[in-house]
Amino acid sequence: MREYARWLVPLAVIVGIALIVVAVVYWIEPARSLPSFFPGHEAGSSHRHVKHGIAAFLLGLACLAFAWFQSGRKPAARAT
Repeated sequence: MREYARWLVPLAVIVGIALIVVAVVYWIEPARSLPSFFPGHEAGSSHRHVKHGIAAFLLGLACLAFAWFQSGRKPAARAT
């Protein structure tokens, strides 16, 4: 197993879950209630950033899919 693969899978899972949580925040909160470090924060705006949420959700799913495929069974060495 490659050295970086040991920490890459748990990191991808953590980032994937965090991005899905960010997507839910984008869908639930209006722009004025978003944390100030989120892109799209606008004081006094009641607009919801649905596209930002969709993008964060898809990136989160991609990270989880990456972790799933990286943690799968490795092919056995072929005998010659």
